[in-house]
Amino acid sequence: MTEETPRSTGSLSIGQIGQYRKQLLNEISKVIVGQKEVVENVITSFFAGGHCLITGVPGLAKTLLISSLGKAMDLQFTRVQFTPDLMPSDLTGTEVLEEDLSTGARNMRFRQGPLFTQILLADEINRTPPKTQGALLEAMEERQVTVSGQTYRLPEPFFVLATQNPVEQEGTYPLPAVQQDRFMFSLVIDYLPREEEVQVVNSTTGVSVGDIHKVLGGAELLACQELVRSTPVAEPILRYAVSLVAASRPHQTNPPDFVRDYVAWGSSIRGSHYLILAAKARAVLAGRHHVSLQDVQAVALPVLRNRILTNFRAASEGVTADAIIGKLLKAVPAPASGL
Repeated sequence: MTEETPRSTGSLSIGQIGQYRKQLLNEISKVIVGQKEVVENVITSFFAGGHCLITGVPGLAKTLLISSLGKAMDLQFTRVQFTPDLMPSDLTGTEVLEEDLSTGARNMRFRQGPLFTQILLADEINRTPPKTQGALLEAMEERQVTVSGQTYRLPEPFFVLATQNPVEQEGTYPLPAVQQDRFMFSLVIDYLPREEEVQVVNSTTGVSVGDIHKVLGGAELLACQELVRSTPVAEPILRYAVSLVAASRPHQTNPPDFVRDYVAWGSSIRGSHYLILAAKARAVLAGRHHVSLQDVQAVALPVLRNRILTNFRAASEGVTADAIIGKLLKAVPAPASGL
């Protein structure tokens, strides 16, 4: 595919987005050691306009990473600790009866909940019951909430970044597939290598922590998202992404043997959508004007991980969704080289 001349949306160019990426990584590195792939993927989700689910044991800086990005992006940030007694109205807000002291008139007024923000950190989202988890569905998909028949728009841009702890099972409510499908990325954060852990301990037991400076605001981020969406994708790359997702479905015609054996349900069409959108964001953040095969393959794991549901046989034999995605990347024919 031939190179195109640099494009821009208004006064914004792809080169500027690359600078935003470098500056964000620099600011985040002041408080987060290592976890480069996770950080890069979270930044990619912001520029693509998608939500992120981060899974990891306690103490791996999941919350710190998200709050630090909120500071660097100059966006309104709200953290909600999800607990078993959290109610849907605790997120969306509720109508309250207010009395005008001068006239004595009483009127219902909507009091906004913490969903009315730009970055919502849903901390330990699997600790709250499905009814409250479901309160996020409309917000994540439509960027709005409906209370007592009245619809209220959420601020733009709007992101849900949720964390969950995979270790403790007591008192947890696994996210239903329909809600997992609303997240663009499902990321796994793991323990740091020994030397990086030494750096963390040294920095967190010192006397000072680096201040995070603002890199861009909401208006600039929305312009970046518009440019990402306008990035071209060659038809062979588009067809490859769709084929990759279709091959994950055991009930379609002639799926790979390992999909038929180990997968209960494959990815929805939303998987194809997010695969291309995330690949576009990755390309633009790297300073390129078109999407490559490597962009699609690089985001396949975080995009499809939460969309491939394995069956009992897979569980009994230790076959994970990650392993199946790896096999799909090898089994699905790639388009001609050079794309």
